[in-house]
Amino acid sequence: MRAWILCMALAAGISPAFAQKPAAAPTEPAAQDLLAQVRQQLKDAPVVRGQFTQEKTVKGFKQPLRSMGDFLVAKGQGIVWHVRKPFASSLVVKPDSLQSRRADGSLSMQMRAEDEPVLRTVNAMLFAVMSADLVQLHHFFEVSGKAQASGWQMRLLPRDPMLAQWLASIELEGGQFVREVRLQEARGDSSLIRIEGAEAASQASDSELAQFR
Repeated sequence: MRAWILCMALAAGISPAFAQKPAAAPTEPAAQDLLAQVRQQLKDAPVVRGQFTQEKTVKGFKQPLRSMGDFLVAKGQGIVWHVRKPFASSLVVKPDSLQSRRADGSLSMQMRAEDEPVLRTVNAMLFAVMSADLVQLHHFFEVSGKAQASGWQMRLLPRDPMLAQWLASIELEGGQFVREVRLQEARGDSSLIRIEGAEAASQASDSELAQFR
């Protein structure tokens, strides 16, 4: 996940146009119907917690790179992505910054929106993907897919040409929560993130909120 976010930040950073939020795109009838059906299934919660497993497939390597851990998505605060295995680390994505921390909590990397203005837009896009924020997703991507009683699927194609040079597509599957995220990079690498045990909460704990300070 950290590699995905950093690559997206770098890709977006070379596009001045992407530093501004894309104008609201006209919603095609099919996409409008799909978003309405997905919205009916999604659970709108201030806080979502869960676990994840990730497989990163890199061209030239036979075996995928695997990691696992847990995450927190808090509206108005951001995302905390804890990698537990194979090496402990964490990534904190806030509206105005991105931080990478070592297992002991010490800071290993930090990017601020005041230094990298595009970061605010990138972080908004990441939050939209992880929380399936349908309005924001349609700002950043062309949306297609299907919805049925057992769940929904969406395919996202980036609207920004410079971002499309790195990111070919994102595929989301879910029900009340996002269950899978598939990232296909333009150069051939791909990632599959599976979300398990997702739970909604009305608020984050004090210790969880402390991670955003």
